[in-house]
Amino acid sequence: MKNKVKTTFIVTTLAMGLLHLINHFISAAATVNNLLKPRAGKHFDWRFGNIYYTKTGSGSPLLLIHDLAPYSSAYEWHEVIRKFSKDHTVYAIDLIGCGRSDKPNMTYTNFLYVQLVSDFVKQVIGQKTDVAATGISSSFVVMACHNDPALFNRIVMINPESLMKLSSIPGKRSKVTKFILDMPIIGTAVYNIIVNRSNIEYSFTEKYLYNPFRLQQRYIDAYHEAAHLGKSGGKYLLSSLNGFYVNANISHALKEINNSIFIINGKKRDDSIAVADSYLAVNPSIEADYINDAKMLPQLETPDELYQHMSLFL
Repeated sequence: MKNKVKTTFIVTTLAMGLLHLINHFISAAATVNNLLKPRAGKHFDWRFGNIYYTKTGSGSPLLLIHDLAPYSSAYEWHEVIRKFSKDHTVYAIDLIGCGRSDKPNMTYTNFLYVQLVSDFVKQVIGQKTDVAATGISSSFVVMACHNDPALFNRIVMINPESLMKLSSIPGKRSKVTKFILDMPIIGTAVYNIIVNRSNIEYSFTEKYLYNPFRLQQRYIDAYHEAAHLGKSGGKYLLSSLNGFYVNANISHALKEINNSIFIINGKKRDDSIAVADSYLAVNPSIEADYINDAKMLPQLETPDELYQHMSLFL
């Protein structure tokens, strides 16, 4: 009996050690090209970690916020930053848990990101700003604007998350998922499987882009690298996303804010019209428009069209 226990212990220890080495190799291999190296970037020393951002151009401030996923970063906006910097001082941020920003072991919540957005505007931009955000990140801007409307001017939401999905709350199954992903070695291995190159490519072809022929290899490389920067610390964000900890019902805030709001949806997104209509039902003053040949990321797929749409509003 003792020999069996000893053998089991040794085998388990060796297996965990091997799995740890595999995790380390995957992370190192994904970041070896250093595609997201902080060339001209700066860091905002926030209370929960260093936040990477870039500042380009001159004119009225415009804050660009990427969608929230463990492989997302300000790279999402790189095709349009130069265009907007002709008329704006453009700030593009890597949210905490993403890209080149810190990825601490913590539970990520909607309130955390609301505070980050507000603090960044107050302490870095220092004046009232226009802001454009993608996906679920739009909800952070709505909540931040509701809390302190003096910080924000016009708001552009690119394919915002549906109000119904934002109302989802943590349950038993989501808590179990979060627990597994938060585990030191096994959780990291699961994370590496989820954010492997094939799955990222699948996300681009099935969710992010309407025309798969517009997918460039460098997009996959950059997103894959972003997922593994910080020793794959993006798993803590993923566990919070899957656990619905980042969600918040924003209907009340959306109804009460008086700022000009413009929704731009990719027409080929399955629920684009339904999502826009649900936002307009809460706040009829919202304007909505569509980009015909795009899905979730028109800033990568149809950057010229997105720039034209946003320029009319900004």
